[in-house]
Amino acid sequence: MPMKPARICGCGHRVAPDAQCPCERRRAQARKARHDARRPSSTARGYGRWWEKERAAFLKLNPICRHCGDPATTVDHIIPHRGDKRLFADKSNWQALCTSCHCGAKQKAERRAMAAR
Repeated sequence: MPMKPARICGCGHRVAPDAQCPCERRRAQARKARHDARRPSSTARGYGRWWEKERAAFLKLNPICRHCGDPATTVDHIIPHRGDKRLFADKSNWQALCTSCHCGAKQKAERRAMAAR
């Protein structure tokens, strides 16, 4: 089976296929740090004591991931609330997902939807 060849990063380093150069990792870390510095705290975004209680109760009633059937660990908003308190608290907009489905497929789908706008 053919393998991808190594690539040359902009800094001149030879990088294995499907890997990141150290300079690319540093740039990604810096970009994420800048984003996190401007982002309000989880409590300010609505994820406080009320959310933790409701989340635990929802996961108790819905213990299986809606996408893959693995144990659910995350309560996800089907339609992103984007700060809308009413949509945030609407339980009909919630779904139980495992971490990999929430951080993988769901986030990619949301990014594609944002790019299509």
